[in-house]
Amino acid sequence: MKLLRYGAPGQEKPGLLDADNNVRDLSSIVPDIAGNALLPESLQLLESLDVDTLPVVEGTPQQDLRLGPCVGNIGKFICIGLNYADHAAESGMDVPPEPVVFNKWTSAIVGPDDDVKIPRGSEKTDWEVELGVVIGKGGVYIDEADAMDHVAGFCVVNDVSEREFQIERAGTWDKGKGCDTFGPTGPWLVTKDEVGDFDDLGMWLEVDGKRYQNGSTKTMVYRVPFLVSYLSRFMSLQPGDVISTGTPPGVGMGCKPPVYLKGGEVMKLGIDKLGVQTQKVTKA
Repeated sequence: MKLLRYGAPGQEKPGLLDADNNVRDLSSIVPDIAGNALLPESLQLLESLDVDTLPVVEGTPQQDLRLGPCVGNIGKFICIGLNYADHAAESGMDVPPEPVVFNKWTSAIVGPDDDVKIPRGSEKTDWEVELGVVIGKGGVYIDEADAMDHVAGFCVVNDVSEREFQIERAGTWDKGKGCDTFGPTGPWLVTKDEVGDFDDLGMWLEVDGKRYQNGSTKTMVYRVPFLVSYLSRFMSLQPGDVISTGTPPGVGMGCKPPVYLKGGEVMKLGIDKLGVQTQKVTKA
């Protein structure tokens, strides 16, 4: 299934994408694509529906029908740094002996095609296409062998990052990762049964039509089951939490010379089976 949220910001309704790329309304079934609606039994209920009986929503998704973040009321937006060996190399950093964990504030979350705003004073706003993992069943101290039982599905995340704020302004990475609009998420949550092999998904990102990132989840250092288990040692995971799992090479900071967003550009990015995002870059 491809689950989504559609409508004006803050007023999104739950839906799913049918085989003809029409949005079907789920408002009579679940209140939102959030929380308990992502539990395994809830997903089984949605999977059992006769899609043809659900109301068709007028408009074409990502054209004249806005999509919001594919998960509502995200409790935790957890990110993993330097999780692709080739990206660590372009950043001039070693692959960490354990996952680097940081947060994006939930106020950073926007829809997949909403504008990305460069914060005031920024000189080094950058991009990162990432595989997002959506937690379905919560838990703590989760065994790696059981980790995928806790995953509802996957989505595309653009981990927009301000490198000066992140690296040069003291403190933790969070300062440059959680600015408003720095977390486009979606277009849809694709359930894990539909994704299949998530260890070899092509991923890419373009700025103004120029391809900068062109990688695959196969070069991920710490894989999804390990990350779910690892994070659950330090915090309980709850339904609707999102884990953004790191980026392949090709970020602006790694270019020679570095390339950063100034405003007016268009970012387009996608991951195999998970859809495409398009964001116009503006100034806050």
